[in-house]
Formats: sequence, structure tokens, C-alpha cells
Amino acid sequence: MTKSKTQVDRILANATVITMDAQWQIFSPGAVAITGTTIVAVGPAAEIGATYQAESTQDFSGKTLIPGLVNAHTHVPMTLLRGLADDLRLDVWLLGYMMPVERAFVNPEFCRIGTLLACAEMIRSGVTCFADMYYFEEDVAAAAAEAGMRALCSQTVMKFPTPDSASWEDGLALARSFIERWKNHELILPSVGPHAPYTCPPEVLQACSALACEFDVPLHIHIAETAREVTENRALHNMPVVPWAKKQNVFEAKVLAAHCVHIDAGEIRTMHNHRVGIAHNPTSNLKLASGIAPVVEMLNAGLNVGIGTDGPASNNDLDMLEETRLAALLAKTANNDPTVLPARQALAMATIMGARALHIGDITGSLEPGKRADISVLELNTLHNTPGFKRDKDAIYAQIVYAAKGSDICDVMVNGKWLLQARNLLTVDEAAVTARASEIARDIDNFLIEREQSVLLKLLAIGDIQQQESFEVQVKVRISDPQLVIHALRNSAITILRHVRYRQYDTYFAFAPPESDRLRVREDVALSDTGEPTTQIRYRLTLIGPAGGRHAPASALLSRSRYIAPSNHTPRFYREYFKPAAETHVQKDRQRWQVAFRGVQFYVNIDEVRDPELGLFLEVKSRTWSRRDADDKASLIDELLQLLGADLNQTVREDFPDLV
Repeated sequence: MTKSKTQVDRILANATVITMDAQWQIFSPGAVAITGTTIVAVGPAAEIGATYQAESTQDFSGKTLIPGLVNAHTHVPMTLLRGLADDLRLDVWLLGYMMPVERAFVNPEFCRIGTLLACAEMIRSGVTCFADMYYFEEDVAAAAAEAGMRALCSQTVMKFPTPDSASWEDGLALARSFIERWKNHELILPSVGPHAPYTCPPEVLQACSALACEFDVPLHIHIAETAREVTENRALHNMPVVPWAKKQNVFEAKVLAAHCVHIDAGEIRTMHNHRVGIAHNPTSNLKLASGIAPVVEMLNAGLNVGIGTDGPASNNDLDMLEETRLAALLAKTANNDPTVLPARQALAMATIMGARALHIGDITGSLEPGKRADISVLELNTLHNTPGFKRDKDAIYAQIVYAAKGSDICDVMVNGKWLLQARNLLTVDEAAVTARASEIARDIDNFLIEREQSVLLKLLAIGDIQQQESFEVQVKVRISDPQLVIHALRNSAITILRHVRYRQYDTYFAFAPPESDRLRVREDVALSDTGEPTTQIRYRLTLIGPAGGRHAPASALLSRSRYIAPSNHTPRFYREYFKPAAETHVQKDRQRWQVAFRGVQFYVNIDEVRDPELGLFLEVKSRTWSRRDADDKASLIDELLQLLGADLNQTVREDFPDLV
């Protein structure tokens, strides 16, 4: 009596089936039986054919079936920023270009178009699942679901205002409402994404962890991406990044930690103990010179390490086969050992291990009964894959990791639904999406072209300017004996309000015409009464307009516009961001008196310019908000200079960098 066959919806037959299961089973020829969204059986083609019958049986002879690739960390809307600013350091790239453009352009439509563009690219290269962190994440999720992809979508939360949140509380509220609405979606796993420990104060990290635990969803965060991050965390908190994150309860949640480049053995153990998933991003870390993550050490410790492309603005593509190959090669070089991270393990990182890092290894990442039918199909009979050897059972892994390319993907299925068949994309209108992406790129180009024409606009773009424009009137006179000036300040007509001493390190940036403003980066080190440096240091940034003549009765005064802000970055950052035509350094010791004279406040400075050795100068200045007021104060400055015994014939018209 013939045994009846079990009915299934479809059978994918006669392929080489690489399961990535615990036994590393490969069936050739093999078959996969599917009902609805779920894999029913995987095994030899003859066995599957004898046991199951399907409404649709597709012959994949000569092709290879693998679990869909898992992109463990990315920012998919940033496809619209691909190629925007390359070959820059991370801080200049992020703070000088990415964030200003995001503030100006990122909105729900931007995120929708960028996500659809990314989904099309990922589907075509065999990715069925990705982990995202960005703004307007609900729009990212909606676009990903429309494209038919599986995704862990994390709403970004950070201490700064973002394109979708005026405060971190708003960002957290967005994350909560997003999670509540999408919690049980068949493709989308909503989550919260505190950006990083250095952008999230303790209360933000703790609140995000509590939210993730409340809804039992993952928490997606950047950890120890750069050496600078680690150094600053140690200086601020007296501990490395991972212990600090643990102290804020971050690891109470199901964490997906991106990068983890600069962590030590103890931190690896901590993350393993808390079942943290890791997203290794080799291309991005290399391109931004962030370093090489200790992947082999993490794997040896038992961590689930997936592979991510990071955002397309820092990669610049979403090709997971390319990323997997690089991950394997990089580990070999970093460890000076060609046997570490073999191809089979690398492919596992791109599939089952990546799924486990996302905390969804129970539903995807391998071809096993009961898991979702997330499958990618490769054609390995191409020129660059020829020939193929069969004697080594692991040869197929090496062929996929070291020789195959994203263009070898011919079919992709997610959740039992075809998204790509015979290289025809079924769920995204590529022509419409690419056309709209080009329009957005033109708008961004125009925005940056206009910005690059003005140092002020570039300052405004990075959010450094915090005070409105002021005008400054001043006169500078050479002196030989500062004690004469100090004695003259005791005149009854002068009231001393404050006296301080500084050592000032100034970097002046000048720019090519027609730009006439000069940017000064200043480090003020407070000095004691005896002239010794203290630990009080202040950093300031001043955009100084060109000097204009203002002639008082006895002296030539200078007036200029000024924009003042705290200096939040290093001179190196400003050098690389503004690209000045010239740079001048001045070091001086300054005694400063804030005085009142005839009812008006002035600053009286005695400057000893030490490097270069320019001598001693008396400077009197006053800040104002109008040109008329500047003219009125000019006459008073002449009177004050005469009281201080200045020789007005020694008036210096140039500023210090001009004297240099």
C-alpha cells in the first residue's frame, strides 16, 4: 500500500541546500518543503519528494540555497547620503556633514525612500533580514514591511535634539509608541536604540533599558567604536565603556551591540555573561579608521557575532557577501593566522549567528523545520566561480565566502514569499525610488554648495554658534613697562571690577578670497597670582570679521563683527572641516582687567606675546551690539589710553596673526 504524501504549499527541489544548522548539514541534491511562512522539512531531494507533495514545485538544479543573509547593523535611510562625504575622520564626517544634513533633510519621506532604496539593494544581494537604527523608525519599519523584508527596527534616542525629537524624552516616547503598535508584526521587531554611551547620559540609558525589558524587545546600541570614545569614557567615568554601560543597566535588556572595536578580555566576558549580541562592521571600521574589532576573541568566548554593513554613508554599500569575505580576511591578518575564522564560520556569522545576535535565532538564520522560510538562492556557475571542487565538504563555504558576489543572487524569499525571482525584483519599484533619490541628492548638493561658501554657515551647520553677532572696538599699543599701566589703573576715574590672568593658545584660520572672516580657536589656561598654570581651562571659538577703520580724535581704532561660541572640537577638527588657506599660532600671557570708565565697561589687557616673540602690548576693547555704539565708545577708549600712559604713536593697526 502506497503511503500518502503530506501536502505542502511548495517544494524547492534539486538544489545544493546549505542549512547552517547545528550539524552543518548540506544536501546535494536537496530540497526544502514550505507551508505558508514556515519551513516544514529540509533534506535529500529524493526523500522530500517521496514524503511531500506540493501545489508548486520549483526546480533549482545547479543552484545553491542558503539561509537569507542577516545584516546585523545598519542605518538604511542613509542610502540617500551614500558618497556624500568620504575620506574624512569620524568626527568630521559625522559632526561636519552627516548631522547637519540630517537636521536639514531627514523627515518621514526621506526615511521611506532611503529604506526602499536600501531594501532593493539588500534583496538583490541575498539579505533577508537587517537590524536598523535611525530616526522616524516607524516609517523605516513600514517601508521594510512593504518591501517584504524582516527587520529589527530601533528608534534612536540620544541626549541631543534629533530630526524627529526635540529631547531624549520625546525620543523615548516615540520608541514606546512604536513598540506598542508593532510588537506582534510578522516581519518587524520594534526596539529602542540609545545611540551610544557617549551620547546618552545615565538616565537615558537606564530608561531605554527599562523600556526594552518592559516589552521584552532588543536594545540596539553602539559600543566602543573608537579609541577616543574609550579614552574619554575612562577620563569621565574612570572605567571602560562596557562596565559603564553595565552600571547603567543596559545589559539587563537583550542587547545588540554594534562595533565593539576597542574592548578587552574582561569586557568580552561581561558581554558573554549577559548574552549580548555583537554586530561586527569591518568595512565601516576600516573606512573611518576606527580599528579592527577582536572578533576571534569574541567568538572564542562564545559570543554571537553577526556581520553588519553599517550605514551606506560609511561603507558605501549593503553587500553582505562582500562584508562577509572582508570579515574573514581581516581576522586572519589581525591575528597573523590564516586558519582563524574559516569560511564556514564566516558564513555562520552572516546567517545563524547574526540572527542570534539580533535575538531572533529561533525563527531565522538557518534552514530548519519550524523556522521561517527566509531563503536566498545563488547561481555559482558563473565565470568568477569556475571551477568548483567537490572533494572537500567545506569547499562550498569557501566558494560562497571567497568567490561569490552579490550579483550571483538570483532568487530571494522572506517569510515564504518571493521578493526576487530570476533577478526580477517584485516588491520595490526601483525606477520610482531611484528617481526620487536623485532628486533628494540634488537638493542636498545645493544645500552644501551654498554652505561651503561661508564660514559662518558652516559654523551654524555644526551648531557651534550660540551667540548673536556683536561688534568689537579696540586699540592695541606697544608698551615697554607693564608696571606703569598697572599703576595707572589705580586712577580714581577708573573702577576695577575684575582681574584675571591667562595663558592663551590661539590658532587662527584664514581663508581664501572672497571669504574675509578669520576663525580663532582659543585655549585659555587660568594662571595663579604668581603666574603658574592652574587646572582651569576654557575653550572658545570666535569668528572675527575684517577690521574696519574707526578714527577717533587721537588714534586709529579697529571695529569688527564677532560671533562667539564654545569650542567643542579640537583644532584638528576645525582644520579638516573648514579647510583653511592659512593657519597661524600665537601663544601669549594675558593680564585682563574689567573696568568701568565714565559709566562704560571696558577690558584692559596687557599681553606678552611669547610665541612668536612679539613683545608687550596694551589693548583696550569693548564689545557692542551696534556700529553707532562702537563709534561712541571709540572716543572714550582714547581718553582711557591717555590715562594709562599709552604712547598713541605706538598704536598697532594689525591683529596678532598679521604681525606674525
